[in-house]
Amino acid sequence: MAESVSAMDCSNEDEHYGVSDSLPDPCCEEGKNTPGAPESDQRPLKSLLKELGLDPHYREKLSLSTLLRIEEKTISDEPAKCNSDLPWYFLKKLMMVNVTARNVKCTPAPHESNCQDHTDDLDDLDVLDESTISGDELNPLDIITALFLCSDGFVQQEMALKMSMCQFPVPLLLPNCDTKQCTLMLWAMRGIVKKYRPQSLSQSKGFIEERIVVSELPMISFVRLGKCSLSKSEILNKLLSNSQQNHKTFVHSDMEGGDSPRRISNGLVEMTWYLPCGNENMDVFSEPVAVANLRGDIASFETQFAFLCQTSAAVFVFFDALDSECELLTNHQHHKAQIFLVGNRESKDLKGNAVKKVATKLRLKKSNILLKDKNINDADFVKDLRERVSNALENSKVKMGIEKMADVAHELRIWVDEDSSDCQTARKKADAITSEIQDILEYKESELPLQGQIWKELTRLEKEELRLRKIWSENIEKYKSNLKLQKKELREKQNSHDMSKAMTRFIDAISIPGIQRCYFLKWMRMNLDNVSREKLFDLGEQYKEKCKNSDNKEIKKIEQQLSNSSLGTEHFFREMGQIYEASLSLAETDPARQQLQHLPKLCAELMLSGFPLELVDGEASNIPLRWVTDVLSQLNDMVSPKNKILVVTVLGVQSTGKSTLLNNMFGVQFAVSSGRCTRGAFMLLIKINEDVRKDLNCDFMVIIDTEGLKSPELAQLDNSYEHDNELATLVVGLSDITIINIAMENSTEMKDILQIVVHTFLRMKEVGKKKPKVQFVHQNVSDVSAHDKNRRDRKLLLEQLNKMTQAAAKMEKKGYSSFTDVMEYSPDTGNWYIPGLWNGNPPMAPVNAGYSEVVYELKKNIIHILRSCGSSANNISTFTEWMKSLWTAVKHENFIFSFRNSLVADAYMRLCTQINKWEWDFKKEMYTWVTQAETRISNFGTAADKSNKSDKSDKSDMRELLKLLKSEALTELQNGKQKLLGNLKQYFKETGGNVYLVEGYRQQFENSAKSLRGEMERSVFNQLTASSDIRKGRKELDQIQANQTKELEGRVCALIAKCRKTNVKMTEEELDKEFDKMWTKTVNELSGSKMEVEDIFTRVSHRLRANLSTKGGHANCLLNEKSLEQCGRLPFKYTAEGIFKRLKDLVSAQSHTKAVQQTADSIITACSQIVSERMKRKSNYCDAYIEEILNMIDEKLRNNPNVGKDIPFEVSLKQDICGDAARRFQKMHEDFLRENDPHRRLNENKETFCSRFKDVFYNVDQRQKKAEEFTDRCLKPAVEDFVNRSLGPDIIGEMKTSEQFSTRMSFQYSLLLDLTSKDDFKEYRRFICSYETYVKEWILNKIVERFSNGSTMFEDNHLQSCIHSINNAIQKAKTEKSDNVKSFVEVVCQELGDKLVIAQKALGAFNILNNANQKQFANRLTECVKEMELTLKEKFKKTNIQTKLQNLHVNPQNELFNTLIGCGKACPFCRAPCEAGGTAHTEHFASLHRPSGLAGSRWIESEKLHIDICSSSVSSDNRFKCSETNDEFHPYKRYKDIFPDWIIKPDASLEASDYWKYVMAKYNEQLAELFYFKPADIPAAWNEITLEQAEESLKESYHIK
Repeated sequence: MAESVSAMDCSNEDEHYGVSDSLPDPCCEEGKNTPGAPESDQRPLKSLLKELGLDPHYREKLSLSTLLRIEEKTISDEPAKCNSDLPWYFLKKLMMVNVTARNVKCTPAPHESNCQDHTDDLDDLDVLDESTISGDELNPLDIITALFLCSDGFVQQEMALKMSMCQFPVPLLLPNCDTKQCTLMLWAMRGIVKKYRPQSLSQSKGFIEERIVVSELPMISFVRLGKCSLSKSEILNKLLSNSQQNHKTFVHSDMEGGDSPRRISNGLVEMTWYLPCGNENMDVFSEPVAVANLRGDIASFETQFAFLCQTSAAVFVFFDALDSECELLTNHQHHKAQIFLVGNRESKDLKGNAVKKVATKLRLKKSNILLKDKNINDADFVKDLRERVSNALENSKVKMGIEKMADVAHELRIWVDEDSSDCQTARKKADAITSEIQDILEYKESELPLQGQIWKELTRLEKEELRLRKIWSENIEKYKSNLKLQKKELREKQNSHDMSKAMTRFIDAISIPGIQRCYFLKWMRMNLDNVSREKLFDLGEQYKEKCKNSDNKEIKKIEQQLSNSSLGTEHFFREMGQIYEASLSLAETDPARQQLQHLPKLCAELMLSGFPLELVDGEASNIPLRWVTDVLSQLNDMVSPKNKILVVTVLGVQSTGKSTLLNNMFGVQFAVSSGRCTRGAFMLLIKINEDVRKDLNCDFMVIIDTEGLKSPELAQLDNSYEHDNELATLVVGLSDITIINIAMENSTEMKDILQIVVHTFLRMKEVGKKKPKVQFVHQNVSDVSAHDKNRRDRKLLLEQLNKMTQAAAKMEKKGYSSFTDVMEYSPDTGNWYIPGLWNGNPPMAPVNAGYSEVVYELKKNIIHILRSCGSSANNISTFTEWMKSLWTAVKHENFIFSFRNSLVADAYMRLCTQINKWEWDFKKEMYTWVTQAETRISNFGTAADKSNKSDKSDKSDMRELLKLLKSEALTELQNGKQKLLGNLKQYFKETGGNVYLVEGYRQQFENSAKSLRGEMERSVFNQLTASSDIRKGRKELDQIQANQTKELEGRVCALIAKCRKTNVKMTEEELDKEFDKMWTKTVNELSGSKMEVEDIFTRVSHRLRANLSTKGGHANCLLNEKSLEQCGRLPFKYTAEGIFKRLKDLVSAQSHTKAVQQTADSIITACSQIVSERMKRKSNYCDAYIEEILNMIDEKLRNNPNVGKDIPFEVSLKQDICGDAARRFQKMHEDFLRENDPHRRLNENKETFCSRFKDVFYNVDQRQKKAEEFTDRCLKPAVEDFVNRSLGPDIIGEMKTSEQFSTRMSFQYSLLLDLTSKDDFKEYRRFICSYETYVKEWILNKIVERFSNGSTMFEDNHLQSCIHSINNAIQKAKTEKSDNVKSFVEVVCQELGDKLVIAQKALGAFNILNNANQKQFANRLTECVKEMELTLKEKFKKTNIQTKLQNLHVNPQNELFNTLIGCGKACPFCRAPCEAGGTAHTEHFASLHRPSGLAGSRWIESEKLHIDICSSSVSSDNRFKCSETNDEFHPYKRYKDIFPDWIIKPDASLEASDYWKYVMAKYNEQLAELFYFKPADIPAAWNEITLEQAEESLKESYHIK
């Protein structure tokens, strides 16, 4: 935090101070007005303030935060239209140090102008003269006086400073015309510091720099007595001007508005200074002099005149007529000031005798009287006057600083603005701190110890932890652990210091809210500047002397002292930050820590009041991250929800006027330690007014001022280029718009700076930030044609930038070719040519009006640009996250880095969550469609077939249906893909959620959508083909059964007819006997019809050979070595073949063999599960099953680099899997044929035939029995099957609503967190060694846990849907004209054909000898359906989730696993699984890497487990070797040469891997036993990690809020 004048907001305080104490409300003043007098005559101040619109600010003073906020009128070129616009017009220009600020006048609207007469008659010249005179025009002095009266002390101070820079006079005595009281403006002038060179220092080229209020200078005052025909102010301007510079210091009648009558400014004493530059030819006066000018007649302002007489070296009285007595002058003759009389002989009122009498009474010499006659022109008169002034200065020893004038003011009862209690109390507190400073270096060491060497050493350790430059041969994690311990020791050392007396006083002072705190910080700044200025001046003198002697050692010593001898409020805030950060290393309950928790809030309050926050400590080149984060967090809480910000930053070479540019552009005053440029970076808040907030879409603008790049002070350091890179990368990364400041005299430095900037912009592009916006500012270019003349230069600049971009892109391995690829820049609109700051030679030169005007245009352009990017405005929290992540990335070794900060991670996770949702919606729609398509296939050729092809049986019909369904599937898939892509496109159009940060992943997810469509197509086509094959096989069985049933039905009918002909009433036993005889005979005759058993091994072998046909002759030879029947009987075991591999295994300690074996086991498990799922369906075998398995093996082998090209391994693995699968499919096929054997099925229906035979024989009504049978045997199984086919996607969808199943990163976080809760090494062992199995079991357990509450919501919904469809089908059948129950049932089945699969076996049995009454059957059927509904509801409730899962067609466990396991790739070093979203990503990453010992890695020589973590190794100079490197050592830093598709990012923090460090330390012995190695040497710091810290590191790594 650094102090600033610029935007202090103390306007909300009730207590007034300074001038405010002297300004009673004119509305309340009594006893001075004469009755009946016009109001303007009674109260001129009140009247004018009302006219100017300033009356509300007379009591509630105008504050800097109000003044500096960005509003429409500050960026509008619209002229002042009425008097109430004039003060703001003046302030707007003054804050930008525009010397035309006093040229204030209203520009009336066109219809208001005098256009009554348009004739050209010359007789109307009188009217013309009158029309050019405006009686409403205000005198600028009245506006200035009114503003000073209506502003708080800090605005007054800022106004005085800016007026001084413009070479305007500033108020010394400010009058209040209503109270007749005036105030000495001591506080207002406290901020003015002047540099000058008197003649005495011209040879040595020395200079004097001091605060003007303490400078003891002679003062020359100019006053008027009565009327005067000479323009005192105009003569004064000429007096202070030389032939090269014409100053318009004082407003006079010939200046704009100067001829307007003064209404409230009479009695104003203005003050300016003439300061020499040391050049005899240019200096008007060789020594500095203060000049005072009293406005109005001294006869009316005796107090002011008396004050000037007591404080001035000389008083020049201008007059036309003198009273011979002239008591006013003679009463002051005993004062020290010399009196000079200045008159005009040309005036009729001048009486020589009167002048002589007065001169005699005053004992004036002839030289004290100056009378102008007609023979003396103005130049000669001014020359004569200048000589008199010079003589007066030489002859007078009266010198008095403004500070000492306060005593005179008190004697004369003139108020002093510093006399307020708050100001004086604050001063005492500041003096108590600064008065003890003797030697700055010693003071900093004793009173501000935490920011010294300790903080610098902490900075070095922080960077070394990430860069690992000095690790050499030491173990990485041990080295990092030692660094962590060193940091801990340094924090303990910081905490061992008691808070110094100075810091205690400082914190106490800023803890007092309100105006006193603002005064205190201002006093601190001024006191510290004075101390630093004195010290730096002494060192500067020593430096000059040593340079003469060429004593390099002493010179370097003094240079170091110069660098360290500045002291400002930023040092106290820096110390406060270190005190706070050190306290955070204490226990949370420690009173020392708790007492300091309020410090961030204090600084946040100060930021809101307009004080800058030190973002980067320029001396240590570091950000106190926790301190700054907590301050900004408090700030965010204070302003929320109005917390959106846009950031403007300036970059450039040192001493190119960056801070000046910002100060003039926004009216701010960044704190700069005396004698030095800005160090580090400071940020300041400027409030956005309501009228522009909507356009900018933000609440505050953040201005960041930075240390100059290419600093000579840092040039000697080895890491100066690195320091510049760090700073540039940080501020550009935080900015919405960056101003690159270029001074023409520093153009040789341009190339280096642009190189830094190009690298920085390119990095920002890579991390997902929108193209940065840039404006190049070329300073010190005054030619009006500069823009056109420099067209070629701009073209060359762009070419240079393009080359730099190409070079930077090549270094960072990115494919950019032009500057505009990485940033928004136009050569025509992105360059600004600004003339020099000063109009002439300082110290008397005012600011160049051209400079101010161009800066104003630049400001408007920046606001315009920001309007266009307002949609991307971040809130303060987002800004803080960017800063933290960016700085962490910056601290890594080199600048060719990539990083994944929490904002990018959050945006990525949100995108992944949406993508997963959309992908699941797509999959669910396809699951639903496939279910319907399979239903159509299953019902094909049956009574439920809506295509009415039940009478046709040739295979071409099925082929046509399959072709039709595949065509429909392609349409559905295409629609689903387009919907997914449309959602993705719409998502990236949104402005919230930092979507732009993940723009780089857009193409990846688009590719994933296309890939998913391809996967779904293969899956859908496989399912359709399998269903078709199964239906074709079943159709043959159904036909056999139908023929047999028909034959049997005919025999039964014949038997009934035979029995009835006997005309004898047969008993039930006799009927059974007759039926048995007929049944036995018929079945024996039909027993020859059955299906043949196929050889599944042959079919699978054929498919396997087709699959391996592309692998060449060697694969074919390997296939011929053994038959498929021999394969898959024993567990698969991989052995490396060939001498090379055996040697490699010896060198690599069997790692290759182990990795391949793990891959094989994983594939075998997955394939075995597919076979098990297919067998559960109890359907017949089809070739689509083995095709699915082979495709899965191919995909997994492609994704595994260890075995990608190992043909013998692939053949052996496929033979093993296919052998086992063929064996199991053979059994499934035989079981299916056995289950569906026609003979067996006939015997199953014997009881049904017999029962129906008796019912028909006895004419028994079958309606109830038939309705129940149709419900139980046909509808109920079909409904249950439908629920089972539909329930899987429902369970998946429900699980996906849980956060832990939303993205792969959330899933990993939940998985690892659950492991810690189990606290069991066996679980970790299963996780490490059998990852996929463990994960599937974990998912299954979560499903069971989620659905163990007995809820049947999904089942009930599907049941209701089915019941509704069945009832509709019954109603439809009732309306159809059906001849019998059979045709009625066929209508019902056909209506349900798209939804339910009615088993033909059951339907065939139902139709046997069916003679039920159709109408009665339909009524009973409706009742049975209701009963079925209740029965199934009860059954669903009683069935546990485990049983339900076994019957599902879509396996939720597998679907969730496949979604969350992603691509299945694992880190090549530590085996951490890839978490990249989508299915078609080209680069893999893991949020959390592990010590490689957890993957079984060890040191070859010691046999001890390896503890290095790859996310640390990639930042080190260590090397690795593996099979991919052909067992040659390869640098970790260049790991992408070997593993180009992996991104292993350096740890974002040292605590990022604490989770796995905790696990490794806790289970070190068990892990060593597991891998048959020795335990690792665990770093001491790892043993100190607690379970809570481990869990917290998980949150940090996976960005869990």
